[in-house]
Amino acid sequence: MRVALGISGGIAAYKAPELLRMLQERGLEVQVVMTRNACEFVAPLTFAALSGRKVITEMFGGPQGGANLESAIEHMAVAQAIDALVIVPATANLLAKMAHGIADDFLTTLCLATKAPLIVAPAMNVNMWEHPATQENVQILQDRGVTVLPPDEGYLACGMTGAGRLTSVASIAHAVFATLRVSEDLSAECALVTAGPTQEPWDEVRYLSNLSSGKMGYALAQASRRRGARVVLITGPTHLEPPEGVEVERVRTAEQMAQAVLRHFEGATLVLMAAAVSDFRPAEVLPRKIKKQDGIPALRLEPTPDILAMLAPRRRPAQVVVGFAAETENLLAHAAAKLRDKRLDFIVANDLSQEGAGFDVDTNIVTLLFPDGRSKLLEKMSKLDVAYRILDEVVALRKDSGVRIQGPEDSN
Repeated sequence: MRVALGISGGIAAYKAPELLRMLQERGLEVQVVMTRNACEFVAPLTFAALSGRKVITEMFGGPQGGANLESAIEHMAVAQAIDALVIVPATANLLAKMAHGIADDFLTTLCLATKAPLIVAPAMNVNMWEHPATQENVQILQDRGVTVLPPDEGYLACGMTGAGRLTSVASIAHAVFATLRVSEDLSAECALVTAGPTQEPWDEVRYLSNLSSGKMGYALAQASRRRGARVVLITGPTHLEPPEGVEVERVRTAEQMAQAVLRHFEGATLVLMAAAVSDFRPAEVLPRKIKKQDGIPALRLEPTPDILAMLAPRRRPAQVVVGFAAETENLLAHAAAKLRDKRLDFIVANDLSQEGAGFDVDTNIVTLLFPDGRSKLLEKMSKLDVAYRILDEVVALRKDSGVRIQGPEDSN
């Protein structure tokens, strides 16, 4: 999901970097847009360094750059790409422009050009906030569906006391999450997610592997983070960029993945084993490249560690462990056996023979199997949507069991 963070010229602009960090930690991509006056309070370089993106400050390429076609239509590209626009702080001047449709810079033009939800957090002098003109403008915006987060009361930068302080950054972030339906129902969870294939070396240049792209596991990591979990992603070799805000450990072989999982398993409350771990590896790894002129070599295989089997005797009662079964035949029978033998809370069965399912595609078709014999067939959907449905079942399990996971706030 993409969010535009608009910053106007008020002293509270110094709090915007903290909001940027909180949004990124939940896996959101943030495009910062600043007014000229905002640049007097916080340097655009600060936001560029934090976001990893160019900060937009001018409508037409900046004072030195001059107008060009790309900058002239950039506001439309941003307007169409974002899922929400949040403005922190929103000054009295900006509220007036928004209320009356004035578009004289990039940020105010973006306000008119986007159909994404708007969230504004005003901050100003108490007299300016209480002025009838400002209150009328706020009412106009609320009537249009804009979410206005009223300022808090307290000591103000101008030396006065009253309403006008920017509301807490945490409450602004929560408003953004609520608007985007990024819930916090996993905020007490530490999710351990495995993803991607493993590679089992045969010689110095060759290995045994499979076609897994890692997309399902990465989607689970992203969805878990968006729902508030602390996420540890253990990934085999992939070309994917890890989601924002997750801890990543990269491995290559099944043995390395097993050791990584065991290191993190004790601290995890939720375990999502989506990696396509190789079942076999060469029994002997040759220290040199096998040459063609040496003839066709014999390849003797041995089993790799069964990670799920290793976890079963180590499980704590409060842990939820979810497995995956990718099959080309007898899907439900094989998945049910794995569910039972590995003592899983449920298993995600994936029929590789179906079009739009399986490895290296953006969609999936899965069936969820449960120990009590229930099953749920999910229609074809994006892997991120599948991830959300899987996490819905985790939340339902927590409610049914009555087990409450202790969150960070409980340890204070």
